[in-house]
Amino acid sequence: MSWKFIFSYEFINHVAISIGIFLLFLIFRKIFAKYVIALLLKVSQKAPHTFFYHIFLSFEKPIQWLFILLGIYVSVWYFPYLDHAHVLFIKLVKSTIIFIVGWGLYNLTSSSRLVFARLNERFNFEIDKILIPFLSKVLRVIIVVISFSAIAEEFDYNVIGFVGGLGLGGLAIALAAKDAIGNLFGGIVIITEKPFTIGDWVLTPSVEGTVETITFRSTKIRTFAQALVTVPNAKLANETITNWSEMGKRRIVFNISVTYETPKDKLEDVIKQIEYMLKNHVDVHQDTIVVKFDKYGIDGLDIYLYFFTKTTVWIEFLKIKEEINFEIMDILDNEGVSLAIPNRRLYVDSKLEANSKVEYEGS
Repeated sequence: MSWKFIFSYEFINHVAISIGIFLLFLIFRKIFAKYVIALLLKVSQKAPHTFFYHIFLSFEKPIQWLFILLGIYVSVWYFPYLDHAHVLFIKLVKSTIIFIVGWGLYNLTSSSRLVFARLNERFNFEIDKILIPFLSKVLRVIIVVISFSAIAEEFDYNVIGFVGGLGLGGLAIALAAKDAIGNLFGGIVIITEKPFTIGDWVLTPSVEGTVETITFRSTKIRTFAQALVTVPNAKLANETITNWSEMGKRRIVFNISVTYETPKDKLEDVIKQIEYMLKNHVDVHQDTIVVKFDKYGIDGLDIYLYFFTKTTVWIEFLKIKEEINFEIMDILDNEGVSLAIPNRRLYVDSKLEANSKVEYEGS
């Protein structure tokens, strides 16, 4: 192609029309993004289900890039001096379409948590909360792998041979990434055995707090001081895990010490009244209630209390414990029984009065 032809009217006319076609698609892209997508998002938000809203939102950017691809393709198709049927050009167009579709599906997987949660609620699939984000990440990996394989196939690359080639260096890769593989299998163990789920209060030798999320590599736990601790799955899977959220009831155990001056009948009445109060308390678990005269303590007569609350929530547990303590105070006041105050007697030999003893009482 000579310079004379390049600057000819016919060539410049075709170039101008091709550029105009491309600019026209850019305008269509702008109109589509500003009006059509905005309208679809607005309408889908009012629908009973948000599934279509997430579809439109996920494919908003990819569709905008699809307009650019169409503009390039139509411009090249119109331009008579470029071969729009060229094998390489067709492969590039197809690969770009695969990439755009994969991009939209990848964005949509962020909404797959909502889909799994809705399926879980509607059909009672019993999908664990900790499994939902894990499945979402697995879907993302699958979409990336399939998109990469499809694009590679378009360029006649043997994906099976590539995978086989990876097998030759598999041992080296496994040794280099043994920690990552250990964390991955640790995550699988946590998901399959279900020692906890998202939102549970757990205690391990490493950390105590509320489980927020689990990834392929680690589990994130929010401590009660609001710090976010990331624990590798391999380490967490090999630790002792106490799941406090799985408690069916919560224990209360303590001693009440009354003075030695308390008569036997008064002591028996106090024990019976405390036991009756616990057995009729709506928040006390009725399976195990123990109220017994336990022993002769150093400072007084010890009454042993052992029972459980129905709730396991810490704040509610403390509230119930406080209510019971106040009721015990009322019982002791009504019976005229006093709590034993710890006291000590100290004897000191005085140099001035060697044979006298001074008694001190204190608490």
